[in-house]
Parts: sequence; C-alpha cells; structure tokens
Amino acid sequence: MPTVAESQTSTETDWVSRFADDVIAESERRAPGKPVVVASGLSPSGPIHLGNLREVMTPHLVADEIRRRGYEVRHLISWDDYDRFRKVPNGVPGVDASWAEHIGKPLTSVPAPAGSAHPNWAEHFKAAMTRALDELGVEYDGISQTAQYTAGAYREQILHAMKHRADIDAVLDRYRTKKAAGDTAVAAKGKGKQQQKKVDEAELEAAEGSGAADEDDGSGNSAGYFPYKPYCGNCGKDLTVVTSYDDRTTELNYTCSACGFAETVRLNEFNRGKLVWKVDWPMRWAYEGVIFEPSGVDHSSPGSSFVVGGQIVREVFDGVQPIGPMYAFVGISGMAKMSSSKGGVPTPADALQIMEAPLLRWLYARRRPNQSFKIAFDQEINRLYDEWDALERKVADGSVLPADAAAHSRAVRTAARELPRTARPLPYRTLASVADITAGADDQTLRILGELDPENPLTSLDEVRPRLDRAENWITTQVPAEARTIVRDEPDAELLGSLDDQGRESLRLLLEGLDQHWSLDALTTLVYGVPKVLAGLEPDAKPTPELKTAQRSFFALLYRLLVSRDTGPRLPTLLLAVGADRVRTLLGA
Repeated sequence: MPTVAESQTSTETDWVSRFADDVIAESERRAPGKPVVVASGLSPSGPIHLGNLREVMTPHLVADEIRRRGYEVRHLISWDDYDRFRKVPNGVPGVDASWAEHIGKPLTSVPAPAGSAHPNWAEHFKAAMTRALDELGVEYDGISQTAQYTAGAYREQILHAMKHRADIDAVLDRYRTKKAAGDTAVAAKGKGKQQQKKVDEAELEAAEGSGAADEDDGSGNSAGYFPYKPYCGNCGKDLTVVTSYDDRTTELNYTCSACGFAETVRLNEFNRGKLVWKVDWPMRWAYEGVIFEPSGVDHSSPGSSFVVGGQIVREVFDGVQPIGPMYAFVGISGMAKMSSSKGGVPTPADALQIMEAPLLRWLYARRRPNQSFKIAFDQEINRLYDEWDALERKVADGSVLPADAAAHSRAVRTAARELPRTARPLPYRTLASVADITAGADDQTLRILGELDPENPLTSLDEVRPRLDRAENWITTQVPAEARTIVRDEPDAELLGSLDDQGRESLRLLLEGLDQHWSLDALTTLVYGVPKVLAGLEPDAKPTPELKTAQRSFFALLYRLLVSRDTGPRLPTLLLAVGADRVRTLLGA
C-alpha cells in the first residue's frame, strides 16, 4: 500500500486528488491499516433527482481516486428508508391524494405507487437510482436503515443516546440560541447583504433533498427531551410522544397523537423506532467510522444537521466528524416532458436517457463541490457535447491541461472498469438532427449518416451507439412537437414563383453544385459559398458583415422551401437527410 507521502506526489491538481490526499491522511491517523470509509445518504421519499446525485458522486469520485492509488475503500450509501413519509409528492404516476393517509409511517411501510413491481414506496424509488448508479459505474455498499433499526443494530447507541439525552439537549440548545440570534442579525442587515447568490426555482427544488434538515430534533416535549421516536404499535406512524423513560430498566412509555394508542416498551429489546435525525447522523459517523461525507447547503447552515452533528459526535458518541465539504446546487436547463419525475426536477435516469454515462460523470467531476452547475435538457445539450468532444480531441493529441485530463479520466473509467462509449462519436447535434428528420427510421438514418463522410462511410448504426440512441431520446422527449422538423411533400410553388433574379440564381448555384459536394463538409462549403459567389467573391472568401446578412437570408429561403420555417437543423445535415433528388424537386429544379 502506498504511503501518504507517495500519494501526495501526484501531479494532478484537481479537487478530487486534493480531497483524496486529505482523506487518506485522516484515515491513517484515525484507523491505520483499515479500509477508508466514505459515505452518502439518500432518502427514497420520491424520485431521487440530479441534485441528490451530487451526494453520491462527490464521495464516489474521491473513493475511486483512493482505490486507484491502491487503498481499500468502502463507499457506504445509507438508504434512509426508515425515515417518515413526510408528504405526497406531486406528479408521481400511480399516486393520488389517498397516499396522505400514510404520512408519518416509515417509507418502507408505505405502499408503492399503483402498478409498481416493488413491495413498498422506498424500494420503488431506490430501484431507479440503483440502476442509474450501476450505469454510472458507482461501486458502493448499500445499507437499509429499516434493516439496521429493526434488527437492533443500533441498540447500544440508542440506549447511550437516551442515557445522555441531557447532554444532547444542551448541544442542541446552544445552536437553537445561535439560530435565533442569527435570524435577527440577518433581518437587520436587509436584502442588500445576502450571504448566497440567488438561485432559480429549479435549483431551489433540487436543494430540497430528503427534508432531513427540517426533521424534528426531539425537542418541545413537556415531559423532557428524548432523542428517540417510536413508531406507533397501532397505526404505525411516528406521531408519538414519549411520556417517560427509566434509564435503569430502559422502560419507555409513549402515546400516539394520531390514534390515541399508548404503550409501554423496554428499549433494550424494542426495535420499532429511530433516533431523531440530528442525533441519528452523528451516531452513524461514529458507528461506521466515516472519514468523508459531503452535505448539501440545507445541512450546512448554522444550527443545521452537519454543524450540530459535529458537536454531538464528539461530545456524546466519542467520535470524529468526517471531512465534509458543502456541495452547491445542481440546476436544470430545460425541463420538457419529464418521464419519471413529472412535476419535479429530473432524475439521473432521465439524464441517462439523453446523455451517455461518461458525459454525466464529467459534469460532476469537473466542478468543485462548492460550485453550482446546470445539466442541459434543452438545446444546450448540443453545446455541452461539442465541449466534451473538444476535450476528447485534446486528450487524444496530448494538448489537454492536467486538471482537465484528470476530469476526463474520472469520467470515462473507474478504478474497476472502463465505461461503455460510442465507437464513432459523431457530433450529437448531427445525430439529433438526423433523428428529428427521419423520426428514428434506421434505414434512412444509416443512409444519411453513411453519406456524411464518403471516404470513410458508416456501415452500421452500432458504430454510433449509444450516442445515437441518446440523441433520438432527446428529440422525442425534450423537443416540443411544434419545434420538430417536417420536410415538405410538395414544392412551395407560390414562394418559388415570387423569387427575384438573385433568389433564382442562388438556388441554381446550389443545385448545380450538389453532386460535387455531397458530403457534410462539402455541403457546408457549398451553402456558405453561394452568397459569396453571388457577390462576386471566391467561395473561400472571408465573410463581411454584409455577406453574413446575405447568408442568413439565403439560409432562411432554403428552410422555407424545405421545411416551411425560417430555421431548422443545420442545412448541410438537412440537405443530406432530404436527399439530392428530393432537394431538387423542392427547390424547383
């Protein structure tokens, strides 16, 4: 196994390497010779979205770097499926207002959406995320908190927390006071002194997370402070109030405010309840020996879970708070027709329908955790893919910067395996345009793509998969019907008849050059060159502002004649898609 000094000689300067250095050093200080433990927590309370994915990708990338250096690592993902069902999410297929009757029950005790193949609510939403994590190459150990609590795994820790409930309450009370004072101070500063930049509605929704930051911390009980909440033995909900507890016998009495049920149990043998969130989290840090776990903005403000947990883990559980960077919001650019997350922000499964796994990994790898970024579901995805392809070319020719090379390496492979990639990565915008025009017909798609480069023709669509499939999915799920491209069936006789001499000459020049320019690059030269020739210039002349205006007018004319709109897919791609014979017909030849 390499030493810390050896691991720190890495020439990489990216954020992942720096955190890996810190985590290795801390792990060797705390638990030399033992596996390095990093952690994530996900609540399957509804569709697990792309903001939640940062909770996993941040420690995954760090864990994977540590594995590459030869260390044994455990990435724990705690499925917080023993959390209470807080609310009925909007827009989930198979779910209606009747699910409100289950509010307060553990997520694993709530029925799955109608038609689901899964046994309960939590398993239904975990399933989509586990499939996405597998596609993304995330290696982890999943831990069901329902299984842990109901098996009595934390019994010793629960009894310890109850015995030291006054100490926990004292810590919480310090932060309750700080929070109240902080709220007053912020109000006094006025709107002009905001601490964080404003985020858009999608980012705010993405920041909502599991809602654990808003959970009850156990306070407000007239019988005293208790950091443990039973689920009711009658109705199964957590709307319970502990009325007494005996440290010697561990006898606990509670009543349920939902159904009126009362029960006396012995906590040293009772497994139907859990610690409140602000105690549960630090308890697990100590129990699992977590070295690294990031947290979102909602957990990192004064008095919130991560900050308070740092005090509780040290003062109550004799543990150490993990290295825990705060991660920023993940926003969304464009959100049309979401399939599995209607009414909310998109999920990793939604993103993987329209982009390849390496690209999605790259978005999380290239930005430091405290930097927000957006994931494109609109036309920006074309620019994003262009940027990715440019990076691939720099990697291939050796001109890439070290940090960019590191982000690329983390995107395309893990310590365990290379991720599937498209053998012949044609531009995404080209594939999307072809998919738009052909409506996904394989024979037409192969014909068009095969003519892009006559010297190296495409012979099978498998060469451009999975990127082609992602582009087709983007067209069908994200591009509105009114924006789709429909090629005309007949020439626009009225428009053709109204053309002046210059308009007719421009079409003649284009049609005259079709046969000699029937490839993507050559057609690009042809369509940009026609206005230059009309202006008495050479086809390769540099465009002037006046020439650019003439080009735009020529392009608009071609679009109107071919697809009855002023804009559309890139003209060279459109011409190839339509085919030479049909182009001649529609342009009045």
